[in-house]
Amino acid sequence: VLSTRLRWACPIYKHQRGFIAAPGCLENLKLLQALIKSAKNYRRTLGVVLIDWAKAFDIVNHEHILHVLAQTNI
Repeated sequence: VLSTRLRWACPIYKHQRGFIAAPGCLENLKLLQALIKSAKNYRRTLGVVLIDWAKAFDIVNHEHILHVLAQTNI
């Protein structure tokens, strides 16, 4: 139920690579390699951001998260 409501409230964009059921790390590494190669070939700058969210919500009060989700009808 929560997953369905979150998909409605927070759409997943076609270029998103995190937090989705997808092939995994290997596909993302291949994509990153292709982007780097393309940027080098065309002499373009490339910015890449890698964020590790593993402990992103460890210090947040989980009751507060549930409260906010309820207030936004998620």
